[in-house]
Amino acid sequence: MDIVLNDVEVRVMGSLVEKELTTPEYYPLSLNSLTNACNQKSNRDPIMALAEEEVVRALDSLRFKQLVVLSAEGGRVPKYRHLLAEKMGLMPAEQAIICELLVRGPQTVGELRTRGERMYPFGELAAVEEVLQELIVRETPLITLMPRQPGRKEGRYAQLFSAIPECGEEGPESRPEAARQRVMAENERITKLEEEVATLRGEVAGLQQQMVEFKAQFE
Repeated sequence: MDIVLNDVEVRVMGSLVEKELTTPEYYPLSLNSLTNACNQKSNRDPIMALAEEEVVRALDSLRFKQLVVLSAEGGRVPKYRHLLAEKMGLMPAEQAIICELLVRGPQTVGELRTRGERMYPFGELAAVEEVLQELIVRETPLITLMPRQPGRKEGRYAQLFSAIPECGEEGPESRPEAARQRVMAENERITKLEEEVATLRGEVAGLQQQMVEFKAQFE
């Protein structure tokens, strides 16, 4: 892979792809919206707390690598969109898989199917496996299957835009109790709703400001 991204660039790229697939009505993204997307507490691993300045540096680097551009749809507020699909020739299903690996790191086939459903309706595991193989056997592979770790039944897939995480010598993962899983799911749902409300408030504030500026032209 000729393109090498650092951790912040990976998060910025993954967030742009995710928002295009899940909330196209709010895409392309302003700097504020993109920073909020990078710092989400849901659908992210690891959780980050990036400052806008860090996101700007990542955007500048991604623009130099021809993976991000300033959108012509920005209007008064600059907005950004990714070029990953065009540059790599990715279909929607492939974008969904790459996106999940960018925002959450290495995952199993089952995890990718469950988590990727919000971006693409895979249905069966076989559909996910087919997409994974297509991404692996490309002339320039975009993902790889990591060696299976001790205590794990399945290997995990990782994206190749950045360094592959080292496999730790961890034992079998303990699964949270059913009640804890329900609490975690509810917390994730609430967090997602709060993020959507914050995004909507930002959009409304922007529209209000534009209206004030528009009225000022006739006073």
